[in-house]
Amino acid sequence: MARLNEANVVYAREIIGRYPKARSATIPLLHLAQQQDGYVTDEAMKHIGELVGATSAEILGTATFYEMFKFGPVGKYLVNICTTLSCALLGAEELMHHAEQHLGIKAGSTTPDGLFTLEHAECQAACTEAPCLQVNYRHRNRVTPSDLERLLDELQDGRLDGEIPAHGTVARVRQHIPSDRAVGVFAPDDVTTAPVWMPAQTEVPK
Repeated sequence: MARLNEANVVYAREIIGRYPKARSATIPLLHLAQQQDGYVTDEAMKHIGELVGATSAEILGTATFYEMFKFGPVGKYLVNICTTLSCALLGAEELMHHAEQHLGIKAGSTTPDGLFTLEHAECQAACTEAPCLQVNYRHRNRVTPSDLERLLDELQDGRLDGEIPAHGTVARVRQHIPSDRAVGVFAPDDVTTAPVWMPAQTEVPK
C-alpha cells in the first residue's frame, strides 16, 4: 500500500498552495494518488490527511462520496456502460450483455489479464447521445454492439494508447502557475474588501 511518492509530494504541496485552506485540495490530491497507483490506497489517504490537516477517516469520507475514486485494483481500462433510463431504452442492457460476452466477465469484474474492468454506471449526462459509455471517463456516444467490439479490440491492441491513458490519469499536462503569475491566495476570514475586479457600487439615481 503506497503513500505518495517523493515527486508527487512536491506536486501535492504545489496544489495545496493554490487554496486558501489546505483541506480544499483534498479532491485534487485524491486524483493524484489514484493516478500514481491506479486506485486510492489506505496509506495514500493517511498521507493526504497529514498533508492537509485532516484525519484519514475524513479523507475516506470525502473520497467515498464520488464514484470515480476506486479503493482496490481495477483494470488498465475501466469501462462504464450507462444503464439508466435514456440509455436503457436505447439498448444499454444489450450493450452490457455484449460486453460481458466479448470480455468473458460479468459486470463488476476484471479480466484475468488485468486489462479491463466492466461496470454499470449512472447517468453520464449524454442522454441525447444514448446509449453511451466511458473508458477511463473518456466518453463514447451512440455506441452499437459492433462499435463496442471495435473499441475493446483497439484498446486491447494498444491502438488507442495515445487517446485513452491508463486508469487514474486525469490529464497528461499538469497545471503549473509560476509564482509571478499567481493572483494570491487569501483565507476567507482575511478578506475585508470587495475583489478588485468588482466594479464599485454607485448610487442609483432617484
